[in-house]
Amino acid sequence: MSNKHKNPTISFRITDAERKQIEARILASGMMKKDYFVRSCIYNRICVVGKKEIIYPLVQTVNALYLQLLKMQKEFTANDVTLDALPRKDILADT
Repeated sequence: MSNKHKNPTISFRITDAERKQIEARILASGMMKKDYFVRSCIYNRICVVGKKEIIYPLVQTVNALYLQLLKMQKEFTANDVTLDALPRKDILADT
């Protein structure tokens, strides 16, 4: 038994009404429970609900990324880089 490793478990508490809704969706999907939960967690949209203290840092991060993309765009277009001047994928793989 000591050589047997198990994957980590994720658990949470739900109400009876939530459980019934989840069970109905699992049944309608035709998937196994495990697969349904994994796909739901990975592929569903994320909806952030919270206070200003939670959302504001996320907005700051998105704004910083946007500004960085604008800077990269300016550098890219200022240097008149053409597709021929960019390193090719097959050349990079050889190095």
